[in-house]
Amino acid sequence: MNRPSVVDGPAAVLWDMDGTLVDSEKLWDMALYETAARLGGELTAEQRFSLIGSNMDATTRYLLAVTGNAESAEAVAKVAGWIRERTAALFADELPWRPGAREALVAIREADIPCALVTSTERALTELALNTIGREFFTVTVCGDEVGGLNKPHPEPYLRAARLLAADPRQCVAVEDSPVGTESAVAAGCTVLVVPNDVVVEPGVRRLFRASLVGLDAPALAELARAS
Repeated sequence: MNRPSVVDGPAAVLWDMDGTLVDSEKLWDMALYETAARLGGELTAEQRFSLIGSNMDATTRYLLAVTGNAESAEAVAKVAGWIRERTAALFADELPWRPGAREALVAIREADIPCALVTSTERALTELALNTIGREFFTVTVCGDEVGGLNKPHPEPYLRAARLLAADPRQCVAVEDSPVGTESAVAAGCTVLVVPNDVVVEPGVRRLFRASLVGLDAPALAELARAS
């Protein structure tokens, strides 16, 4: 049996959010560095980069550990509350787009290809981000607090999006910027278009690379798949 492919165009496009569509990782930087200082420590750039693509629970526990604070359910909840409050204030304003991202969303929608938003960010903060990005581009959205703790790099976020779209993940293209997100999409069986932002994503199976989303449309996606 031949493996399904996206050579003739994907069944769906599954978009990561932070760092891929909008340059919101810079806003997360502010929230996380400030939270580390509030905990009496500091976060190095290398430590911060390791958190790109992580969900709130993993991020909170990591911050407690690197700042030398004991982990408890109360401490995790308290620190997560600080991060949510600060990030919500930052997300309340219009978010900066990644180059070509909005035009790519418009082009894919005009080609009648279903889209999902697949993010590690929690629902409440994602809804704020969607005020900038536009809910109309996505048939479904999958958020970090909706996958039963099976967050990226686990395949469940992308598998869930494919299930909700009634699409075979092997016929979907995921668009990602981070190693964690890329690993998640590859594990789900997707072809992954990697558009690196702050961190390097290593080459690998079913990973296609592009410098930016400028000029990305349905024909360009099919061409990338043919070149893989």
